[in-house]
Amino acid sequence: MTKTERTYTISQLAREFEVTPRALRFYEDKGLLTPRRDGMNRVYSHRDRAKLQLILRGKRVGLSLIEIKEILDLYKVDQRAQAQTALKKYQARIVALETQREDIDAAIETLTDSIAKLERFLAKPATSAAMANARAFEQEAKKRLEEAH
Repeated sequence: MTKTERTYTISQLAREFEVTPRALRFYEDKGLLTPRRDGMNRVYSHRDRAKLQLILRGKRVGLSLIEIKEILDLYKVDQRAQAQTALKKYQARIVALETQREDIDAAIETLTDSIAKLERFLAKPATSAAMANARAFEQEAKKRLEEAH
């Protein structure tokens, strides 16, 4: 590393990426970040900053920390292999997210249909028998509350 290379403190990176210093230390413990030390202080390089961007992007799209570490570790070995691995993992995430979106869309449709049916039901006036049942239920509930006290 050259003397003129930009470095960052843990506080600077935490603030910039809106994460906690604890999160940065956690990524370090997991071997995802490897800041250099200056006494007790962590000194992050431009490369550490770029890794953090990749970590957060990977997390945002649902990659596990193991998958993220695999991608980061490949950089040292072979950038092309890293790109191929990342490509496969990203494609797999798209498939998984599309499936989730279909499930979510189906759930929304089911809920929307149920709401419409319930609103139609509740828009009809209640029958006298239903009103009598409701009053009887209310009286029974009051009686039980009074007995409990």
